[in-house]
Amino acid sequence: MRAKGIFFLLVLLQVSVSAGCAAERFRILNVNSYTAEWSWTREQIDGIIEGIGNQDLELRTVDLDAKSMSGGRPERRIRMAAEITETREPHLIFLTDDTALEKIGTLYADSPVPVVFSGIDGDPSDYGLDEARNMTGVVEREHFTGTIRLLKSIWAGEIRRIAVILDSSPTWDRVRERMEEETARCGIIEIAEWIRPETFDEFKSSMLRIQNMVDAVGVLGIFNLSDGATFTDYGEILRWTAENSRLPDFSFWSSRVERGTLCALMVSGTEQGRPAGKFARKILVEKVPPSAIAAAQTTTGHPVISLARTKKMGIGIRSAILLESTVFPRFLWDK
Repeated sequence: MRAKGIFFLLVLLQVSVSAGCAAERFRILNVNSYTAEWSWTREQIDGIIEGIGNQDLELRTVDLDAKSMSGGRPERRIRMAAEITETREPHLIFLTDDTALEKIGTLYADSPVPVVFSGIDGDPSDYGLDEARNMTGVVEREHFTGTIRLLKSIWAGEIRRIAVILDSSPTWDRVRERMEEETARCGIIEIAEWIRPETFDEFKSSMLRIQNMVDAVGVLGIFNLSDGATFTDYGEILRWTAENSRLPDFSFWSSRVERGTLCALMVSGTEQGRPAGKFARKILVEKVPPSAIAAAQTTTGHPVISLARTKKMGIGIRSAILLESTVFPRFLWDK
C-alpha cells in the first residue's frame, strides 16, 4: 500500500509539473528584417507558432523594414527591439531573415536570452555568430536546379543561357556562390550574365537589352532599386517585367510568381518557420540549450506557376504539371 501511495504521489507530481509547463506563458520577441505585411514574413511567423505548439505565448513584433530608405527607419526599429528586450525580458528572440540576424543577433550573441532564426540566405558565420552558444535556427537554401528543370518543362524552346538579376544587397553574394557551384556541378545551363542594377531605370534597360541575348532570366534581387529617396516597390518592378519582357523568367519564391514571374520551385516561409518553432519549443518547454540543437535547412520545394503569365506568353502547359503545382490564375493587379 505504501508503494502504491508513493507511485500515486509521483503521478500527481508529474501531472502537476506538466500542467504547470502548459500554463506557463512565454514572452517572445519577433524581429522581422522586413515587415509582417509581407507574405514571406507572415508565413515564417505562422510556422514558428505552429512549431511551438499549444503554448501560451505573448508575441511582440518589431519590423525593421530594411527595404525602406526613409528616415533611418531600420536604425530606429533596432533601438526599439533592444528596448523591448531590456524592459520585457523575453524568454526567446525569434529573428526572420539576414538583416535581423545581423543587426539584432549580434547584439545578443552569447547572452542569457536564447535566439532562434529562420530564412537566413547567408551563413551565421557571415555575421560572426557561428559559435554563439545561445543561437540556433533554420537557413534558407534556394532550389536552383529544380527551378530550372521546372522552367524547362514549361517552356517549349531551348533554355541554355540565362541571365540573373540581383540587387546591391550583400545577401545575394552567398546565393550567387551557391548558384555558380550548382551550375558547375549539374551543367544543365550556363549563367551568361549577372546583372546588378542600382535603379529601376537600370533594371528596365538591362531587361530590354538581354531579350535576344539569353534564353531565360532569373529575377531574384529586386528590392534595393532606388529612385533616390525610396526603393521602388518590387510589385511594380515585376508588373513592368510581365508587361515588357518576352523571356521566360523564374525565381525561388511564390511572392514573385503571384506578381507575374513565370515559375518557381519555391522556398516556403512556413517550412522555414515550422522547424524554427520546434527548436523554440525544445528550448522553452524541454529546456534544451540552443547549443545542443544543430542549425538545419529545409530541403523540400513546391512548384508554383503564374497561369496568367503562361497565357500572356502563349504557353501551353501539360495538365500533369498543373496538378502538381500551386497555380496563380490571375496577376495580382487584376481585379
